Parts: sequence; structure tokens; C-alpha cells
Amino acid sequence: MVPLSALPTTDTCLGVIANPVSARDIRRVVANASNLQITDRVNIVLRLLQAARAAGVGRALLMPDRGGIRALLERHLKRGDASLPQIDWLDMEPTSTVEDTFTATRLLQRAGVAAIVVLGGDGTHRAVVRELHAAGSGLPIAGLSTGTNNAFPEMREPTITGLATGLYAAGRIPPHEALLPNKLVEVRIDDGNGASRHDVAIVDAVITHDRSVGARALWKTGSLAAAYLAFCEPEAIGLSSIGALLQPVGRRERGGLAVQIAVAPADALTLLHAPIAPGLVLPVPIAGWQRMAPDEPLPVQQRAGTVALDGERELSFEPGQRVSVTLREGAFRTLDVARCMAVAARDGLLRTSPHP
Repeated sequence: MVPLSALPTTDTCLGVIANPVSARDIRRVVANASNLQITDRVNIVLRLLQAARAAGVGRALLMPDRGGIRALLERHLKRGDASLPQIDWLDMEPTSTVEDTFTATRLLQRAGVAAIVVLGGDGTHRAVVRELHAAGSGLPIAGLSTGTNNAFPEMREPTITGLATGLYAAGRIPPHEALLPNKLVEVRIDDGNGASRHDVAIVDAVITHDRSVGARALWKTGSLAAAYLAFCEPEAIGLSSIGALLQPVGRRERGGLAVQIAVAPADALTLLHAPIAPGLVLPVPIAGWQRMAPDEPLPVQQRAGTVALDGERELSFEPGQRVSVTLREGAFRTLDVARCMAVAARDGLLRTSPHP
């Protein structure tokens, strides 16, 4: 790492939302997948912040929690660590629910942070994006994968993410080189009496036959009716892999993909075997698929059921209610870590003179 004394430190503030309980849903149990312990999550945060400090970030504002991240971080800070920026905690009372992420995102926007680094899976990142999208905010996020199904956040060493985010936050890399636009899927449920509900998915909005939200995490393919995908890449795991193994659509590619799922294999056009969770490769009877054009609402044919957003059931609907799904492009911004590090090499951003 670059010596801390070598680069100028600014008063730039970086936001951090670290989910202490990501990757602990039923999919991890049925798939025999591993979990990140709290100490591992704290170490990720420390490496991230040490690198951001080295890149010039002077302050970090973190989401408090009851899961142990704050407690272990504060224990570390008591011993003294000059390699870290000043660490402060958002003024909020944790509830150990997704409301913590919603609240933290709103508070970080108000605090004027330069970017938000998110530690979690697709669901945690969706929660952050939902708040930013609702506010019409251009505040960028950088994702680190610590969840179960991770189609959206990258598997990357947090030191590199911290360096890249820190260089952008400190104003050393301009937005046009550091940031990328991202697609999402909007879901609208019209109740028939003039009222409506809205939500978003950053990877997949999946319609199920289930009549209740239940345990939220979705992993049984027998309940699936349709999937609407912002992007679907063949190497991904999760429900987006269903579309990815039929007709891949890249993150930066225009449009999305809609997949219709047959009730029974006998009614299917093809039977697809998809990795829908770690260790789970299950058959999915496919009735058909089509590309989704931006800003063109697609009506959902299912009369009643639930909508799962990025792998978790969130919305239920009944007969008489109309559900539509719309792909939106350029809906939020993320940090292009690889490009930032390439710019750092090109412009010598991490070089200093060896002579005083």
C-alpha cells in the first residue's frame, strides 16, 4: 500500500453500509454454503477504509448495527490505528432489519458523502439503490459481495475497491472516467381503486405462484411463473442464471430479458438446469423468452402471487390487481473499480517522489 504520508488527505467523507447478517437466509442452509463471520466482515471494512485513507479520504461515516460489526470496530479503534480515516457512526437506532439500510442510505445522502460502499448481497445493494432511485440521486455506490446470491456486487479484494473509491471520492478521478450507469427493473402493482405500489430490482424481478411472502428467500423453482431480468450473465448464480443460460444480456448492454416459466415440464419448450443458489442446480421448465425494451411496460399474466425482488419475496398481489414490469436504463451509478485503477496507473495517481 502507498505510505499514508505520501498522498494528501482531504476532508472527503465516504459512506459505508455493511450488512452484518447478509448470507444467512435459508438458501445458505439448503445449499451447504459458507457464511462470513463477523470478524471477517470487520476485516473487510478495515482493509477497505485503510485503502481509502491511503487514497486521500479523511473521514468515513458508517451504518451502526447490532450484529457485532460496530462493537468489534470500536474495540479495534481503541487500540489506535493511524492507517484509518476518522470513523463516525450515523445517528440512528439499528433495528436489525432492512429498514436499517433504507435509513442509512437516506442519512448518508443528507450528510453529503461522495460515494457509498456497500457490503452485502443482491438484496442489500437493492435496498440502497431503491432509496437512491426514489430520491433521484446520482450518488454512486461501490459494491463488495458478502451475500448469498451475488449477481450484482463484485467479488473483489476490498483493498482495491477502497483505493478506487477513495481516489474518486477525493476528486482525483473525474466522474466520466470513474462511474458507470446501471439498469434496473421497476415493478408496479395497481390495486384497481387508483392506488398503486412500486418497487425495484437491480438484477431480477421474479413472479411466483406463492400467495404470501413467507420466508422471503426464494429457492424452489416449482413456484416460479416468470422472470424479468435487468441483466443476466452466464457466470452468475441466482435466479438471473435462468435467463443467462437462454439468452445472455450484459450489464452494459441495452435492454433486458423476460422469461416465461411453464407450470409443468410437459408444457415446457425446454427444460433448463440452472444454478439458482450455491450448490443448487435445479430444473426449470421454460415456456418462452423475449427481450425487454427500455421504458416499455410489460403486463404480468399471473393473476395472483408474489413478486420476488433480487431473490426475496417482497410484494403480494391478488386477482383484480394489475402488475407491470418496466426496464429502466441509466437508473443509478456505480463505481468502475477496474477503470479507476487503470486511470491511477495511467496518470500516476499512486506515485510519489522517493526524494523529499
